[in-house]
Amino acid sequence: FETFREYDKCCYPFKGSLLQQCVLCAPSLPQTVFTSCELGVFDAIQEAQRPLSAEELSVAVGASLDGMERLLAACTGLQLLETHQENGQGQNSEEASVYLTRSSPVSLYHSIQYSSKTIYLCWHYLTDAIRDGKNQYEKAFGVNSKDLFQALYRSDEEMVKFMRLMNSIWNICGRDVVTAFDLSPFKVICDLGGCSGALAKHCTSAYPQCTVTIFDLPKVVHTSREHFVTQAHNRIGFHEGDFFKDPIPEADLYILARILHDWTDQCCVELLTRVWCCAAGGGLLYEDGSGPLTAQLYSLNMLVQTEGRERSAAQYSHRFTGKTYDAVLGCKDT
Repeated sequence: FETFREYDKCCYPFKGSLLQQCVLCAPSLPQTVFTSCELGVFDAIQEAQRPLSAEELSVAVGASLDGMERLLAACTGLQLLETHQENGQGQNSEEASVYLTRSSPVSLYHSIQYSSKTIYLCWHYLTDAIRDGKNQYEKAFGVNSKDLFQALYRSDEEMVKFMRLMNSIWNICGRDVVTAFDLSPFKVICDLGGCSGALAKHCTSAYPQCTVTIFDLPKVVHTSREHFVTQAHNRIGFHEGDFFKDPIPEADLYILARILHDWTDQCCVELLTRVWCCAAGGGLLYEDGSGPLTAQLYSLNMLVQTEGRERSAAQYSHRFTGKTYDAVLGCKDT
């Protein structure tokens, strides 16, 4: 080849495309973000309140200088850091400051850590999941997944990690979901599988006249009370139980947010039937991650992690929030 450009064009015909990024850069793209967050690179820069050199950061986070120089170069290429050419010091981009530092109110740090330590390990067995049609907890963690949430909450530490994941996601998207429709007519709300209470907090903030009951497993309720929902949230209550087995509290509105995609069609019909029987002229609000690529990738994620899938929203009337999750409101005729 006469020039490098001709060689580059010949050898990499998909240059610049999503396919090229997936083939040539995986798993370096997500792992760069995972590792930077785990080491606390963005936190160290945020706390210093000034740009830091690779040497300063290597000392701050306990890493080798060579490794840190490479990591900073990759973060700069991903536009997570802005590096000054004259002195090599790096500072957080606006996006990194908002979403990747632990101190930010809308931080995705815990979501990233859960992806790194749990979800990413399940995705390692995607080929097996496609062949088997089953989640991969047993291969990834040696945990029997016959009871889905026994596998998901296989230790107190894992349960807290998962709840922090949910909390961080709803901190960003929650208000848009609960305000996609005017829910002010619904005074008594039941959040099925409400987990950390993040969505319940958005409800009570957006609708000061409502109360929200979080219905979840006893150990989830205990952890939520201990780590996430304080006495200051006096319009949020709890109901312990299994929504497939135990009585569901009466309410004007039932929220199923990121719930139905965990389960098989049969389980979803069973759960929705139980909710329908409880609702007297009430409503049902649940999210739908219906962005084309988002939904398709999430459906694969539900395969490797749960019993469910993402489902088509074509038959529903729903509101787009402009975020990852949209909202659907179904009302029961009286």
